[in-house]
Amino acid sequence: MTSKRMALWPRLSEAEAAVNRAFAASRVGRYFKIDARKSSFTKELRAGAATFLTMAYIISVNAAVLTDSGGPCTVHDCTPVANSTAAPGPECTVGPNPGYEQCLARTKSDLVVATAVAAMAGSFAMGLFANLPLALAPGMGANAYFAYNMVGFHGSGSIPYRTALAVVMLEGILFFALSAVGLRSRLARMIPRNIRLASAVGIGLFLAFTGLQAHQGVGLVGASPSTLVTLTACSEVDPGTGACLGGTMRSPTFWLGAVGFLITATCLARDVKGSMIYGILFVTAVSWVRGTSVTVFPDTPAGNAGFAYFKKVVDFHIIGSTAGQLSFGGLRHGGVWLAFLTLLYVDVLDTTGTMYSMAEYGGFVTDEAGGGFEGEYRAFLVDAASTVLSAGLGSSTVTTYIESTAGIREGGRTGLTAITVAACFLGSLFFGPLLMSVPPWAVGPSLVLVGAMMMRVAKEIEWGDMKEGVPAFVTMALMPLSFSIANGIIAGLGVYVALHWYDWVRQGYGKVRNVLDERRNQVAAAAGEVGIGPAAAQDVV
Repeated sequence: MTSKRMALWPRLSEAEAAVNRAFAASRVGRYFKIDARKSSFTKELRAGAATFLTMAYIISVNAAVLTDSGGPCTVHDCTPVANSTAAPGPECTVGPNPGYEQCLARTKSDLVVATAVAAMAGSFAMGLFANLPLALAPGMGANAYFAYNMVGFHGSGSIPYRTALAVVMLEGILFFALSAVGLRSRLARMIPRNIRLASAVGIGLFLAFTGLQAHQGVGLVGASPSTLVTLTACSEVDPGTGACLGGTMRSPTFWLGAVGFLITATCLARDVKGSMIYGILFVTAVSWVRGTSVTVFPDTPAGNAGFAYFKKVVDFHIIGSTAGQLSFGGLRHGGVWLAFLTLLYVDVLDTTGTMYSMAEYGGFVTDEAGGGFEGEYRAFLVDAASTVLSAGLGSSTVTTYIESTAGIREGGRTGLTAITVAACFLGSLFFGPLLMSVPPWAVGPSLVLVGAMMMRVAKEIEWGDMKEGVPAFVTMALMPLSFSIANGIIAGLGVYVALHWYDWVRQGYGKVRNVLDERRNQVAAAAGEVGIGPAAAQDVV
């Protein structure tokens, strides 16, 4: 048997080489510049699969985060209280309510599809038009800002879900226009570098804090009347506030999530491909077992309905409630435009910065392109257009994923890698029942670890210069502590201006003074020449 396998292996290698040669010589292969970029057809397929494995978590994570906003669900979806003639009030969106929970389940199904479609379309367009191995999907950070700051938990924020989607679409349209006229990279360079770095760190802390809470994470921290937040992981919590009602550190789902955290962290530490997905898979598989204290299908009407849908395994869901739900009527409020500017800021920094980083990592940046990379213009347009599509489907802004490094590390150098990623997202559309059944305590550890990975840029901040370090610290500290990405950005920029204005004025005054001195010298020289001319003439005479 062993000798047969050894004999079969060279034949497979020869067949693979023949396929790669044929593809590289084909018209498609020449379009994707397979030979020019020293790649191969099978290498691109493997690279695309590696990228998808590392970012597949976004399908369930993004849907779960955005569902926390309540989506299009309102008090009108709540089931009236038994033996009561009063209409349901806002409290029905916080406590358990069968009607509202069913609406949330439908919304989550829609958002699973919306996430996969946005990622599929964006990645496919990136590969086809820009010929780059970069994968796109709704971004972490922007989705949290959308769900928890703009719309608020179950619609408790200042901006309704439909208006928030309109804001995302307008931001995508402006982003597309900025990309089309070439202002996108210039706009990103206008923001002080240390504020850009601090924003990435602050968003990471924001995501980690979200992953530690009860509603969208493992439930390790919760509300406290005396210290605002405290250690919880309780066996029983208040469904509205997350405050502990008894049994600190006795939550079975927390301990299961902690195991998932260790699995994922260990895989990341050992550089295992698809590290982010393994912890989610383990926790989710255990949570699918009914009759346990950690099951995601408890013996309740909602649990029974969820289990019935889960048993379908394969089901193609058509978006019914989130697509096209845009309302431009609320754009006249000031808070909306603050959210618009914040999304634009985060998009410019995050997406543009990530794309340049990935291009540098893949060796696409050249001096001939003025420090840019081949396909840069088309890549920017694809990225912005994907955000417009995502908003139309009911999701948040789309960004280039740092997980693209997994595919680049596998040898992906062309757009075939991104197209392979798109094909994988297409396949995921048929497994909605499984993706819908991923519990919060499986997703939370991933949010924490994504936050941990975003900490790496903190070392690049100029901490030795207080004029740079203090604004950076304010930016990153206020994002999680005020639970607002916008507050952190505004405060950081405000402190930066306050600490630098004197230097700017002094520098400006110095430039003006130098110009005036130069002009004075020129006038004096001209006057001297005029005075010397007649005297010289008199001497000659």
